[in-house]
Amino acid sequence: MDKKQILLAIESSCDETAAAIVQDDFTVISSVVSSQIALHAKYGGVVPGIASRQHVVAMNGVIKETLEKAKATPEELSAVAVTVGPGLPGSLATGISAAKALCLAWSKPFVAVNHLEGHLFSAELDGAKVEFPAIYLLVSGGHCMIVYAAERGKYKLLGTTRDDSVGEAYDKVARELGFEYPGGPIIDKLSLQGKDSYTLPRPMLEQGYDFSFSGLKSAVRREIDKGNIVKEDIATSFVVASMDVLSTKLRKAVKEYNPHSVIVVGGVSKSPILRSKLTDGSLGKVNVIFPSLKYSTDNAAMIGAAGWWQFKTNGASSDNIPMMPNLSLPLADRKVDDL
Repeated sequence: MDKKQILLAIESSCDETAAAIVQDDFTVISSVVSSQIALHAKYGGVVPGIASRQHVVAMNGVIKETLEKAKATPEELSAVAVTVGPGLPGSLATGISAAKALCLAWSKPFVAVNHLEGHLFSAELDGAKVEFPAIYLLVSGGHCMIVYAAERGKYKLLGTTRDDSVGEAYDKVARELGFEYPGGPIIDKLSLQGKDSYTLPRPMLEQGYDFSFSGLKSAVRREIDKGNIVKEDIATSFVVASMDVLSTKLRKAVKEYNPHSVIVVGGVSKSPILRSKLTDGSLGKVNVIFPSLKYSTDNAAMIGAAGWWQFKTNGASSDNIPMMPNLSLPLADRKVDDL
């Protein structure tokens, strides 16, 4: 272990029990994620009660494994950071309780982290440098938004989804095609094998920065109801339509705000079609940054990076901070005590 400072980060906002040891320069020393996919698959989605109980079962083991992989001791830690929202109440409560207990037992500062802000930091875990001003596109199973940041931590929400997130639409289309949860990765894989042969809508394509994917999902359902479909072509047509919407709105934001960096994060950022569309030069000379695939979905390393920035900028958080299931991204007028 070198002499750089380290912290322990914990993430349990949904169905992944995760912990990581992260240096103050965002270098990831160790990262462990315990997935619950097999437990939820038969229900077609995440069951909150099952998720929270499994976090209780897995939490101590995940934290212990993370420390062992990093060859780190509690005495070496500068702080413990944890996701406090948004997320499922029971899942958040487990992670927060664990973090507060460790802070008390080890006499370490407690750092509360916004899960959404964690995603924004995920692209920097591999050494990428974000130059501000920057535009962020966060696309995942629960979130879809475009954010402008004049500087680090000063965010302006340009647009968000009015109904389904794009990742949620992925899973629902997969279910319509008869695939088990989680269907998003299956749709992405099929989309590389088919043709864009179905005429599908691009909802709200020219209407500001907000998104809507429920109409696209319904259009896919109507095509399936006609019968005699080619699943690979449905998947390709759906993904191409979705990525057209995302890339068109992102190009508009780049043109209007002239950022130095564009950062695309969240589980849907793994889409090979999206990565291809956004690195084909259509965004101009702006630097386009993606997280590595392992940091695109929920993980504790991104919470560690955001936690370090929070800790160095605002200091330790109050240990009275509760879980905040509906927490939103802090905007440009954030105060010292805001997340």
